[in-house]
Amino acid sequence: MTRPFVTPGCEFGAGVTKRRPVLSLLEKMKSNNAPQTKGKAVYEHLQPLLFSIAYRMVGSTSDAEDIVQEAFLRFHRESSSGTEIESPKAWLSTVTTRLAINHVQSARVRRESYVGTWLPEPLITDTESEGARHAETADSLSLAFLVLLESLGPVERAVFLLREVFDYGYDEIADVVGRSEDNCRQIAVRARRSVEAKRPRFEASRKKREELSRRFFDAVMGGDTEGLIGLLAADVVAYGDGGGNAPAISRPVFGRKKVALLFRRAQRLVDHSLRHVEINGQPGAVLIDPDGHPLFVVSLDIVDGLVQTVRAVSNPDKLRHLDPGADPRPLFD
Repeated sequence: MTRPFVTPGCEFGAGVTKRRPVLSLLEKMKSNNAPQTKGKAVYEHLQPLLFSIAYRMVGSTSDAEDIVQEAFLRFHRESSSGTEIESPKAWLSTVTTRLAINHVQSARVRRESYVGTWLPEPLITDTESEGARHAETADSLSLAFLVLLESLGPVERAVFLLREVFDYGYDEIADVVGRSEDNCRQIAVRARRSVEAKRPRFEASRKKREELSRRFFDAVMGGDTEGLIGLLAADVVAYGDGGGNAPAISRPVFGRKKVALLFRRAQRLVDHSLRHVEINGQPGAVLIDPDGHPLFVVSLDIVDGLVQTVRAVSNPDKLRHLDPGADPRPLFD
C-alpha cells in the first residue's frame, strides 16, 4: 500500500515525544532486522530540511528537535509495519509540519503566562559552511523574522513557510495542511501581504554588519557610552528575554540614550568572555561565564550602518543547547 502523505497519528492533535531515548529506536531497528543503513540515509538527507521547517514554525531548537525525532520514529514504525512510503520527503514533511502546527496551537496558551518578552531560541549559524546555507532563506531565519511569524496563525504560518521559504508546490502544501489548493493559495496571499508589510530590513553587506557589530560590543565591554550612542539608530529598541529565570529587561527599551545606559551594566561582567558569532544569520555575540557556560546571547539588526534592534536572550532554558557541556545524541549511530 502506498501512502506518500497521510499516516495514522499525524493529525494536528497528535503529541510530540519529549526527549524519548533515541537508543530505543536503534534497538527496535535491530530487533526487527530493519535496514538501518536505509533509515540512516533518509535521516541524513532529510533531517536538515525537517529541522529548518520545524524550527521556523516553533521558534525553539529543543522543540524542533523533538518534533523531528517524533517524525522519524513514526516513519520507522510505518516502514517496519510493511507500509510502502513512496516519498519519504513528502511523508516526513507532512508529519513534521502537522506536529509543528499542533505545537504552535498549544504554545499560544502557554505564552500568555510567559514572564516578560518572548524571543525565539537563538541559533549560532556561522559554524555552517556557505554551501550548506541557502542565501534565499537566510533572512527567514533571523530572530526578527521569527518574531514576525508569531502574528500568523499556525496553519497560515505553515502555508507561508512551505511556499515562500521552502518552495513547496500548492498541491504538496494542500496535502500537508489538509486544505484545498485554492484555499492554500488564498492563505499564502494573505500571509504574504501581512509579512511583507512588516518584514525587517537588514544591512546588505555582511562585512559592514560584522564590523559594526564588533565596534558595538567593544564599546559595550569598554564602557564607552558616547561611542555606543553613535552606533545606534535614533529609534533603536532593545528587547530582553529572561523568562523569569534570569536577569532581563521586563519591557522593551527605546531610544539611543536609554539603550546605551542599559548596556552600562555590562561593565560588571568584565570577568566574563565575549565570543563574536552569527546569530540566526545576523551579527551577535555570546557572553560566557568563567565556567564556560553561556549567560547571554545578543543579536543585532543593522540597517543603513546603524544598530536598529538589539535582542538579548538570557533564559537558561533557551541557551542550554549552546552549552559546551551538553551532550547531544544523534538519532542514528
